[in-house]
Amino acid sequence: MICPMLRIFSATGNRILGDGEALPADAVWIDLLNPTPAEEALVEAALGFDVPTADDMAEIETSSRLYIDNDAIVMTVTLATGIITEHPETCAVSFVLGRHHLVTVRYHEVRSFDRFAALVTRSPETCAGPAMALMALIDTIVDRLADGFEHIGREVDAISRAAFRRVDVTEPGRQQRRSNLALQALLTRLGGAQDALSKARESSVSLTRALSFLQFAAPKDAGLAAQIKTQLRDLASLSDQATYIGGNLTFLLDATLGLISIEQNAVFKIFSVASIIFLPPTLVAGIYGMNFAHMPELQWLWGYPMALGIMLAAAILPYALFRWRGWL
Repeated sequence: MICPMLRIFSATGNRILGDGEALPADAVWIDLLNPTPAEEALVEAALGFDVPTADDMAEIETSSRLYIDNDAIVMTVTLATGIITEHPETCAVSFVLGRHHLVTVRYHEVRSFDRFAALVTRSPETCAGPAMALMALIDTIVDRLADGFEHIGREVDAISRAAFRRVDVTEPGRQQRRSNLALQALLTRLGGAQDALSKARESSVSLTRALSFLQFAAPKDAGLAAQIKTQLRDLASLSDQATYIGGNLTFLLDATLGLISIEQNAVFKIFSVASIIFLPPTLVAGIYGMNFAHMPELQWLWGYPMALGIMLAAAILPYALFRWRGWL
């Protein structure tokens, strides 16, 4: 359960606002984490524009996520969290950029916000203005997203090495069973990597849309054009990286499924060869097991050893032929 929190950041420091307290005059960045209705009402009354609610943030239409309300630019984006910690998920975060304040609204813990809050604590001048704080926060988010892509790339490389490593054949039967379990584990890892990649790509696309909207909606005197262009280039490179990793994942999925098929075919081949090897001896045993009155071999002194010899030869010859042809 995430506790409600209202944090205030300014060029002179930061603090958590308590119940009943008014917003300080020098507040620049107001961070609402799982806000209560009272906290939302306090911010809206003090700043003069509406703060998106949880229901508003759940909307998927572009017009409901990117708009201007009473001279405040409202952007709701989807951010990926937990990629590096192996628990990927997505959450909606709203940025409201006013003339004198930046308000962020979220209902999930996002590591990028904690990193940026630590940065503001060390360098309060980062919150000298709302536009500067917004671009610095987005820069931190993009950096964290890039770390997530790098983590996924390393995981894909590890999966590739595990899938195509050389195996020891000194114990073929035992290694066969271990290989099957390893390949099944690889499929699970591939699914996890694909899930993380899809969430990271969704976050990248959402940020690109928001920045493209901000590029046209932000006042010209805000001086954000160069910073927005830089972030868009970074996100474009992340999109290319996502496409590359996605191609590798598709290849590894096909390769892993092919290796599993090979392993299964090897097992079926063993059963097929065994049935062929034991089929001729079974035929000989069936012939001499028939209860006819006139079977000359039944009266032979060496009839029984002869039948055993025929059965043994009928088993050895197919095996030798398969080994000679390289089928085993």
